[in-house]
Amino acid sequence: MFGLPERTMGMKVLLTAVNAKFIHSNLAVRYLKACTRDIGYDCDIMEFSINDRREKVLETLAMEKPDVVAFSCYIWNIDYVKYLGRHLRLVRPECIIIYGGPEVSFDSAQFLENNDGDFVIEGEGEETYRELILRMLDLGICREGIAENIRGLGIRGLYTKTEVSVHYGGKRELMDMGKIAFPYDGFSDLENKIVYYEASRGCPFNCKYCLSSTSRGVRFHSIERVKAELAYLAGRDVKLVKFVDRTFNCNREFAMSIWEFLIKLGGTTRYHFEISADILSAQELELLAKAPPGLFQFEVGVQTTNNDVLRTINRQVNFEDIKEKVCELEKLRNIKQHLDLIAGLPGEDFESFKRSFNDVFSIRPEEIQLGFLKLLKGSQMRAEAEDWGMVYSPEPPYEILKTKDISYEDLAVLKRVEEVVDKYYNSGKFEDIIDFFLPRFDSPFDFFLELGDFFHRRGMLSKNVSSADYYRVFLEFCQEKFGEDSIPLKEIIKFDYLKFNRKRWLPEFLLRETDREIERKIKSSRSKNIHVEKYFMDILRYVDKGEIVMGEFYLTYDDENGKIEAVPAEELHGQD
Repeated sequence: MFGLPERTMGMKVLLTAVNAKFIHSNLAVRYLKACTRDIGYDCDIMEFSINDRREKVLETLAMEKPDVVAFSCYIWNIDYVKYLGRHLRLVRPECIIIYGGPEVSFDSAQFLENNDGDFVIEGEGEETYRELILRMLDLGICREGIAENIRGLGIRGLYTKTEVSVHYGGKRELMDMGKIAFPYDGFSDLENKIVYYEASRGCPFNCKYCLSSTSRGVRFHSIERVKAELAYLAGRDVKLVKFVDRTFNCNREFAMSIWEFLIKLGGTTRYHFEISADILSAQELELLAKAPPGLFQFEVGVQTTNNDVLRTINRQVNFEDIKEKVCELEKLRNIKQHLDLIAGLPGEDFESFKRSFNDVFSIRPEEIQLGFLKLLKGSQMRAEAEDWGMVYSPEPPYEILKTKDISYEDLAVLKRVEEVVDKYYNSGKFEDIIDFFLPRFDSPFDFFLELGDFFHRRGMLSKNVSSADYYRVFLEFCQEKFGEDSIPLKEIIKFDYLKFNRKRWLPEFLLRETDREIERKIKSSRSKNIHVEKYFMDILRYVDKGEIVMGEFYLTYDDENGKIEAVPAEELHGQD
């Protein structure tokens, strides 16, 4: 590292992140600020979301009159960032513009040639950024001539744009994990945000579609450091810590030590991990069984259950092993699982993807994510695109349009399936309604396929739909598909609706009949603050056993503790 300049307060830097959602936070810009904390220059983090108006974000940045703006670049924000860079150069021509992040790390010279900016930081950026800031402070902050002076210094990992060319300082070695600064010291701006955290960098696997395959090996922080930092976050009542480690459990001893620590630590913070389920050991499962419900969330990348396709993309696993461990986790009933599938993989056609979906659905995880292959810059999959007849969007996020195995039309149909799966299955608000329909179709995929087609024909995938209409659509779907105006279905819809919506009001398409005298009798023996609802079928028997028994039944809803209870017959018909 270089000695600190005598005067360090004369340069104003804005580390700028445009996140996918308001609830997200950006880890990269916090690392950059943390690694230069001792320099003492004027450095602020500014975060926005892609839903913010571009003109207002530009105004916010420009009005700060920064000397330097550094942008964190990803596939979801690169067009937005290009706009900001282009317009910032027009309104603040004296401002130095820096880009970094995965979206500019693989064609950095070309990006800098074609966009307004002065520098691109390649790959892991902390040391390159620190060296650049120190050099700019040494040289002065005037943009005129800064590129030529920086170019001559040969800063590794840095692309520099001069009037005549783009200069590359050469490859920088991967960082020593012990030199990476903790990015959240003294934070006060993460209330109600997801806090991203990494305990390691790299991945032991070599999946062709993933950027982690471009650098082999995994580097870990020390276990004691990770424990101390997680305790710090938990002590500040962070709601969700999302680990960005590509395969958190690739080191069994490391993973178990952290999981055991968090189980003992307790508190209200939840923790999200990406894991490889097939390598979970009996010892790990025994430990995870001790976790309080809701403490951990696991994301499992299945991608496909076609073992031939898995081998094609360099995933050295088979679905049978994944399923075995995921099912064991499901039996624990304390860890929410999110399983991923990817459509458009090489060698997988529509029928194969359908089998993959049904295989994953048979596990009944809490969430199933249907993603679509993205041919990321620098990935091996992009290099092999022509071999597989892959046509993909030239614009970010470089999503697959068709392959020699699956057509554009088929992928468009899968998009509809994705939308209804996410809305109806992943939300967890329609579980009993879904269970009503599943036996009437050849497979779960066929149900969601026809439901998605129904939405598409009604134009409901391209317009706002009210909360009540998301329930009502099932009655129309049932009428069209089976010619039924089903009383049991209406009662099941009512049950699912009342679990997640206000109890005093029901949409007009649902049945409600009240008996004031019976309600008075029920409340006289219970709390007066409960809600009483009459059903025309034994709804709890249906939920428990799948049996439809018609009749008159009453349930009580306690909003304070969320309990739903059946009223025994003797309580309804006994004496006051």
